[in-house]
Amino acid sequence: MPGEQIEFGLIAGFGNPGSEYANTRHNAGFWFVDELAARLGVSFTNDKRFFSQVASAQVNGRKLLLVKPMNFMNNSGQGLAAVSRFFKIEPTQILVAHDELDIPPGHIRLKNSGGHGGHNGLRDSLAKLGNGDFWRLRIGIGHPGHKSAVSGYVLKRASADDQRLIDEAIELALSESMTIIDGDINVATKALHSHKPT
Repeated sequence: MPGEQIEFGLIAGFGNPGSEYANTRHNAGFWFVDELAARLGVSFTNDKRFFSQVASAQVNGRKLLLVKPMNFMNNSGQGLAAVSRFFKIEPTQILVAHDELDIPPGHIRLKNSGGHGGHNGLRDSLAKLGNGDFWRLRIGIGHPGHKSAVSGYVLKRASADDQRLIDEAIELALSESMTIIDGDINVATKALHSHKPT
């Protein structure tokens, strides 16, 4: 619940590998962790053991792993589970950044546990981890209006206006990233959820 002190050991960003997907809506999770790694002064390296790119940072004397699963979105849970099990990181110490259809561009939400809401990366993570007790950083990308249009929508670039709003929301999350990593979820949630896009 918000208000708990959470000691995060792993922050994952979800997306699809490959240059053809780099700027598509489905890669919003990658955008967040790429910039977080840059701000922490660490770089991702490929680790085939974990089907992922992994970066390791020291934050306030603690080890924090940043992870980008390199399987396609539908199999994101394989890399997430492999890293968390190897380093003995509990699901409650994991934060997953991902695109969210049910939230408009410019908005971002922190959520603890729950289902997958139709998101295939979350669906696979629930299956591979065995539970949904991980945290989510839900980056709003908006909805195309009908479920039949979702697949094409998430695999396309956002409009210029929507991209500006998505970038603004990610920047807000980055500005609160140390608060999140320090585990002060109540403060971070209030900042993120009260934000009004410009």
